[in-house]
Amino acid sequence: MNTKYTDEKGSYGFFGAEAVPEEIRDLYLDLEHVWCLETCGPKYKPQWSPENPTAGQCTITSFLVQDLFGGKVYGVPLPEGGFHCFNKLGEFVFDLTSEQFQDVELEYTENFEQHREEQFGDAGKRERYELLKKLLEKYRESK
Repeated sequence: MNTKYTDEKGSYGFFGAEAVPEEIRDLYLDLEHVWCLETCGPKYKPQWSPENPTAGQCTITSFLVQDLFGGKVYGVPLPEGGFHCFNKLGEFVFDLTSEQFQDVELEYTENFEQHREEQFGDAGKRERYELLKKLLEKYRESK
């Protein structure tokens, strides 16, 4: 279950927010401005809304975090198949898109490492990743 963590910059509802470096929380605040329906995974579009911006964003967000900060991307197996991606950076385990699960508690231990080559074998996912990256860069330039 996600609980809110608040500091002087904002409020964060993602798993691991209280422990991660400030730069990760800053990224989350920026991503809140750029996650959109176009970056959402196709099967999650019905769940996406401005009130639920993390829906369908896990894989592309996790690999963007890896590009920016390093670490590894792991996946929690989902009951309906596939994986929900999250990050591990040193001793920090965090999931910038965990809010989409609301009151569901995910298990972040003993999960499977996810690899970009497999995940981005889907051209649509790669395109959504590139769009998210471009939108983030544009947003950060405008701040």
